[in-house]
Amino acid sequence: MKTIETFSGFPQETCSFLKNLEKNNSKSWFEEHRRDYEALVLGPAQRFVTAMGNRLTALSPAIHADPRTDKSIFRIHRDIRFSKDKSPYKTHLGLWFWEGSRPRMECSGFYFHLEKDRLMAGTGLYMFPKDLLKLYRDAVVDDTKGPLLSKAMKTVSKRGNYSFGEIAYKKTPRGYDPAHPRSGLLLYNGLYAGIESAVPEELFSADLVEYCFRHFKNMYPLHQWLLGITG
Repeated sequence: MKTIETFSGFPQETCSFLKNLEKNNSKSWFEEHRRDYEALVLGPAQRFVTAMGNRLTALSPAIHADPRTDKSIFRIHRDIRFSKDKSPYKTHLGLWFWEGSRPRMECSGFYFHLEKDRLMAGTGLYMFPKDLLKLYRDAVVDDTKGPLLSKAMKTVSKRGNYSFGEIAYKKTPRGYDPAHPRSGLLLYNGLYAGIESAVPEELFSADLVEYCFRHFKNMYPLHQWLLGITG
């Protein structure tokens, strides 16, 4: 029977690997260092997904935490079909814990992002598919759901130095009142909160789970509101 390893942190060399990958972003270099990737990035990520998923059930009992590539672990290969940048590999680690019955990237969830020198934690939905964008906009101007969103965002803001998404549109979408008190929220095509910092010491120990959990818990009101419109 295969022993399931518990998460004890990422190795100190993980960030160095990501830095070296950025400098040597080629298939030949990656294949030569594939075992390093598996030992320093993929393996610890799989163990972290399992540990973080178990911890997140305290907030979201129905959370999806699946330690497989293209599930909770984003693949290291870049999609270069329509990109001017033909670098074959991502130089960061992305992990996704989602909740809901829709396809995973159409659900709100919790995101972990590690680069060579920084760590980011986020909560929400990066981009609404067309049908959810309409539901979101209608909820923003709704007399009940809209104020609840404002309250959720204020709560998150009070809990830490969290930022909210990026404005995608210059004008209020057609069919909505530009003078509406929450019209500014109609300029988003996705809604999420996030925080980033230099790589913390917790990355290299089991304490990373609680470090991330604290941030996810602080941002949870936004996730909870999004669940109400995404199902």
